[in-house]
Amino acid sequence: MSLFGVGSNASSARTATRTAPVPAQHPSAPIPVLGAPLGSNLRVALGEGGPRIFPLIIGGAEFGWNVDLESSHAILDAYAELGGNAIHTADSFAGGRSEHIIGQWLSSRGVRDEVVLGVRVGGHPDNPGLGPVNLVRAVEASLTRLGTDRIDVLYLDAASDGTAALEDTLATAEWLIESGKARNLGAIGYTAAQLVEARIFASAGYPRITVLDVPFNILRRHEFDSDLRLVAGAQGMAFTPSHALEHGFLSGRHRTRTRGSLSVRGAQLAASLNRRGTRTLRALDSVGAELGVPDAAVAVAWLLQQKLVTAPIVNAYAPEHVEELVQGVGVRLSRAQLSDIARASE
Repeated sequence: MSLFGVGSNASSARTATRTAPVPAQHPSAPIPVLGAPLGSNLRVALGEGGPRIFPLIIGGAEFGWNVDLESSHAILDAYAELGGNAIHTADSFAGGRSEHIIGQWLSSRGVRDEVVLGVRVGGHPDNPGLGPVNLVRAVEASLTRLGTDRIDVLYLDAASDGTAALEDTLATAEWLIESGKARNLGAIGYTAAQLVEARIFASAGYPRITVLDVPFNILRRHEFDSDLRLVAGAQGMAFTPSHALEHGFLSGRHRTRTRGSLSVRGAQLAASLNRRGTRTLRALDSVGAELGVPDAAVAVAWLLQQKLVTAPIVNAYAPEHVEELVQGVGVRLSRAQLSDIARASE
């Protein structure tokens, strides 16, 4: 008997194990991927002096509404596994349930310090608008729902309040930044004139708006006001367009009117089910077939090749959708393909 109590039978078994032939791996077997995901090395600056993020932001607009908690967490897991590190939500999404779901995911995965969190405030009925009192209360409520102590990019929703004085809003934002509750400022719903005014206030010491969100995609490319585009470009703002897939229509999954067209999302999809929308999907189909990627990836690639676009905000309904969207980050469209898409969407 050996020193460690292993008898001859065990020794024979080991010998047999060593001499047994190892089956050859099939040539088509997947190659194991070790280490961090490829996307973790792909980062772009979110505005001047801002955090560095993956050039595709996962949105939480559907969390708590059309997507339940378990599926939402699976979507966020898939995004993180592919190297994504930027999440966007709003205090008004599903009445705050989106923030609760994202907060639970951040806590359970222990990844808060690795994630750049963007939150749009101003639309929650409990703290509407951007007046000083409601703005502070809105941020405090969002922090509580998210279970965090700071918001990395605080998007001010001007569309929710046309009465709050810009100087008062920026002065309140200054206090939020100085107290560590927010780090960077973003804007949505502001006019070009308001952004110019905000820059003047910034030169006087108020915090600067460095990120801009405008609903923008292939079908809505003419809705980006030229003056707003000019001002954003001159100020070096990061552009994070929302509605990147036009409520999911540009994914190519919805081509006919369904019985659910009376729902909010059904009505949103039905609005694009016309000749122009059909032509656009056919163009995406053609380009996607050439490149071997789904329509959603082509739509994302188109956005990333537009001037000013830093990282589009995209919403997903299932983990497999995330994989399709992320493919668009690695796709480069030719001039001919961009031209074909432009003609189809006219």
